[in-house]
Amino acid sequence: MSNNNLWEPKSYNSIGKFVTEYGNEIVELLSPQKDEKILDIGCGTGELTNKIKLEGSSIVGIDVSNQMLNQAKKNYPDIEFIQADAQQDLPFDLESFDAVFSNAALHWMLKPTAVIKNVNKILKKNGRFVLEMGGRGNIKNLLASLDKASQKYAIQDYALENFYPSISEYTSLLESNGFLVKYAILFERPTLLEGHDGFRNWTMTFRKNLLNKVTNTNEFLEYAEKIAKPNLYKDDKWYADYVRLRVIAYKA
Repeated sequence: MSNNNLWEPKSYNSIGKFVTEYGNEIVELLSPQKDEKILDIGCGTGELTNKIKLEGSSIVGIDVSNQMLNQAKKNYPDIEFIQADAQQDLPFDLESFDAVFSNAALHWMLKPTAVIKNVNKILKKNGRFVLEMGGRGNIKNLLASLDKASQKYAIQDYALENFYPSISEYTSLLESNGFLVKYAILFERPTLLEGHDGFRNWTMTFRKNLLNKVTNTNEFLEYAEKIAKPNLYKDDKWYADYVRLRVIAYKA
């Protein structure tokens, strides 16, 4: 995750529980083996980290959020969790991991080349990097509604929060930094946002930096909902227009 103060574990695990649910598919793609040493980048509160451990692997989870890590340590005291930013030098020996795993975290890191180089450093030769992140076009309609609301209410200095690459963009970065890409797919995954307030709950969980600049949050969200509704509200339910990028790459 990108901001140490951005995440609150209870709301994240409630509103964003789909992150873990869909993340189970990425654990299957990783196919962790007994006695492998694996790093989980952006581990959050540790649900998927623990799932990997249950396969018999030795797992370490890292995240930048103290709040999320504190909850992870309470939930899974027998797993090692470390506060670290994958965009910076990682606190591990060179070529010490068999695999690196990441689900729904890398798109918060705006220095992707630094992340890829750091992952390459700690992987053993032929070690694998298995990931899912937001891809090109992710939450296009959702973001458009928030952008229009920001314009209407003159929200200034709303910084870019995410990196949503195309397949070619991300695979080129990997291949330019010591990886061989074996699998890559970009796909649409409309994701149910539960409850009548699904849109605003998502925004309050995943766009806190924006809402911190808003004077009247309710008025802002009502306007954004009105803009988003034709594209994202179907059969009395809110959906996020997610587009996901999945990749398996091996250290050359």
